[in-house]
Amino acid sequence: MTGPCGAPAPAEIARAAEILRASGLVAFPTETVYGLGADATSARAVAKIYAAKGRPAFNPLIAHVADLSAARREAELPPAALRLADAFWPGPLTLVAPAARSCSICELARAGLASVAVRVPAHPVALALIRAAGRPLAAPSANVSGHVSPTTAAHVAADLDGKVDLILDGGRCPAGLESTILSFVGEGPVLLRPGAVPREALEAALGAPLTEPPEGAKGVIAPGMTASHYAPRARLRLDATALENGEAGLDFGGRFRGKSGALVLDLSPSGDPIEAAANLFSHLRELDAQGAGRVAVAPIPAQGLGEAINDRLRRASAPK
Repeated sequence: MTGPCGAPAPAEIARAAEILRASGLVAFPTETVYGLGADATSARAVAKIYAAKGRPAFNPLIAHVADLSAARREAELPPAALRLADAFWPGPLTLVAPAARSCSICELARAGLASVAVRVPAHPVALALIRAAGRPLAAPSANVSGHVSPTTAAHVAADLDGKVDLILDGGRCPAGLESTILSFVGEGPVLLRPGAVPREALEAALGAPLTEPPEGAKGVIAPGMTASHYAPRARLRLDATALENGEAGLDFGGRFRGKSGALVLDLSPSGDPIEAAANLFSHLRELDAQGAGRVAVAPIPAQGLGEAINDRLRRASAPK
């Protein structure tokens, strides 16, 4: 059942909220990727996420909330974090901060940490669902852990059919890249994961540079920090300037154009990093679907969203 422009109808949103309140799983669209949603206050519900994804229990989950007031009930956000929230929420920015005394997000969702990761998504379906459920929603990407993140409802079904109670189809996710994660635990802000809000925009809003996690830091303190992540079945060769025999190509800016007989998908023929980010996971999935065993990946400039795209590609190419 859908409403205007193919969005889920209010009755379907209400049904999804009932499922969530009963500790069920609902996949839903955000502006980044599809999330596998569960009641973040319920360890039983969150455990179903880990089971469906096969996700390591030490990897914490982002809690999606309806607005800044809800975020402040869960996390102790310092002034710099509030400044970023004002500038980029709703939007693809996750803030990690010490859990507030009033925090309702269960320890399992926080992986036993004293901190919590929160964001306000910029998608009408996601916001309507959070408000209807009346509680924070833990929602990692709606795919088997380590697989390519889903940007359409069909991607979700391909990975999680039979493991999720309902999939809300809100069309293709516009950003196609996960949120940027910043930590305000201890010295901050620290860039834990590049994402759909570029570093440059965050630094401009802060008036100061972001710092990196300390070298040799141990433990996973935010989603998306495991070494092998976002992994397709194919073996990726990064920064390739030409295709080798038997390779498919993941192109950028038409570098591999004219290679007859080879399977080549271009993230952005015009070299647009926003288009490339939106196409990244879909193209990786399509290369898998076409049976590519080895994939040459064209160089992608590291500026702006290119930093996050290259981060995903490095994780995707890590030893399985």
